[in-house]
Amino acid sequence: MVKNLLTMDKHLTTIKEVLEQEAQAILTLIKDVNQDMAQITELILECNGRIVVTGVGKSGIIARKIAATFASTGTPSLFLHPSEGLHGDLGMVTNSDIVLALSNSGESDEIISIIPSIKRIGAKLMAFVGNEQSTLANLADQIICIGKVKEACPLGVVPTTSTTLMLTLGDAIAIALLKARNFSSNDFAVYHPGGSLGKRLLLTVDTITGITKKNPTMKKSSTVRDVIFNMTKSGLGATSIIDDSGKLIGILTDGDIRRSLTGINNFLDLSVEKLYNRNPITITQSSLAAEALNRMENFKINVLPVVNDANEPIAMIHLHDITKLGF
Repeated sequence: MVKNLLTMDKHLTTIKEVLEQEAQAILTLIKDVNQDMAQITELILECNGRIVVTGVGKSGIIARKIAATFASTGTPSLFLHPSEGLHGDLGMVTNSDIVLALSNSGESDEIISIIPSIKRIGAKLMAFVGNEQSTLANLADQIICIGKVKEACPLGVVPTTSTTLMLTLGDAIAIALLKARNFSSNDFAVYHPGGSLGKRLLLTVDTITGITKKNPTMKKSSTVRDVIFNMTKSGLGATSIIDDSGKLIGILTDGDIRRSLTGINNFLDLSVEKLYNRNPITITQSSLAAEALNRMENFKINVLPVVNDANEPIAMIHLHDITKLGF
């Protein structure tokens, strides 16, 4: 047991040391941010083609992630494995593209071997490197040098700190591009239609109302008895209160009715005029379902009248209607 505890302590110490070392490397890189990084970002922004990201080994894995992040945030991008590039995949590169090569040493044989073809095609070559005197750095049109960094492993050879810096650089440039393009949540939704994220970004209230088709309404002159029947029929535990022209003027919930029961004779025959909430929280059909959920959670309510531009209630949704859709 004591041995296990000592082993666990060693694990924790190592993990903390690695996190601290990589975090410090990022902080050091921040101090080296300069116009070269801004210029590369601007060139990518102005690119009429795609950003072809390439790398081998661990750098190749980071290159795949950077390409995916670019593509999902509005910058057309793809990953090219340099070995496959040597056997025909360079055909996906055009003279309108920018090739972004990742290599800490700057001497990766596979990457160096495809550079003559990239030059012949006419694509611009950019690079993330650790050695600004390397072959890749000398052949590239633009470089970002992360400098000679100490890898986090005790051997000093396993790509850890260097790949973290390249990944962080890719993320930073991707977000700078996102902001420059005014890339909105709606744009993001177009590229992420699947899963819960897609639902939150794409699903609108009218999709829900098209399924539920419920719109309980009563006039303010209605009796409590009539309203209870209306609520029971809809199964929502609430009803929108409207004036004679059909405009929404309030909402009445079963909770409002229960709280008003005490000490009143002939309660069921009373008008609901003094019971309903005159400041209802509402939503429009074109609003995102996620916004409807946020309003319900923020105001601690379970139902939400859906209104049109004329403030007429056209539907009512329940919290369960949204949660059933996977939110």
